[in-house]
Amino acid sequence: MALLTVASCKTDSKQTITDLKTKIEHQIAAIDGDIAVALLDLSKESNSIMINTEESFHAASTMKVPVMVELYKQQNEGLINLNDSIVLVNEFKSIVDGSSYSMDIGDDSDDVIYSKIGTMQTLYDLMVPMITVSSNLATNVLIEIVDAKKVTKTMRSLGADKIEVLRGVEDQKAYDLGLSNSTTANDLLVIMKAIANANAGTKEDCNAMIAILKDQKWNDMIPKYLPETVEVAHKTGSITGVHHDAAIVYLPDGRQYVLVLLSKNLKDFDKGTDQLAQISKTIYEFFTLNAL
Repeated sequence: MALLTVASCKTDSKQTITDLKTKIEHQIAAIDGDIAVALLDLSKESNSIMINTEESFHAASTMKVPVMVELYKQQNEGLINLNDSIVLVNEFKSIVDGSSYSMDIGDDSDDVIYSKIGTMQTLYDLMVPMITVSSNLATNVLIEIVDAKKVTKTMRSLGADKIEVLRGVEDQKAYDLGLSNSTTANDLLVIMKAIANANAGTKEDCNAMIAILKDQKWNDMIPKYLPETVEVAHKTGSITGVHHDAAIVYLPDGRQYVLVLLSKNLKDFDKGTDQLAQISKTIYEFFTLNAL
């Protein structure tokens, strides 16, 4: 009787960070637009992927995160108090010539705030919708209080060396002259990492910022295909042909990573957004496969 010998060998199914980068590059190649990806494993910083991370993009609403950081900074300096109230107005000055302009409710993602014009609102109650529903009106009120130049200076102190916060939103005269807020994927990675590691302010303030970012209402990119057990503290931004997301992703096992996805010149906005969401899913699956 012949003896059948079965040999078994153990194979390591774990992916390397190089494997992940190759897969992401293939996914990017399928997107009709210009893409940047920045990934940093906060538990093991050698796990990082940087693709087009120094390329400049219109910042869109991602610039609202630096404004939030500056608000907490100025509160710690005694310049403002987030519990202070101001009269909510809808009149702003163009950085081009100082001429007045107002926000249009039809172009804003936050329509609730317009019913509060003329009433007293705390700075905190404006800051929260600036992040969670990307309120443009709230943003413009707050950026006039903290000063855009100071926001940029603070970002430089954190190591974000190219981001430019020049103005609020919907300043058409400035936009027509090419005077827009800009960022790189690396800048947003630096900023989100600073918040995650409590280097963007006091630990208490950074925890407060993270809580607000976790309450983000626009979740069609980085969190879209992730399980509900995965918490995501993030800020999106979009204008025509542009869609971004910058996030701190909290895995159930305690690990964290920062992910920034930037896009411009998207030919199909919805398809491009979904393809970027698929990149986020690919990255999450890498961390799941390589669980501790």
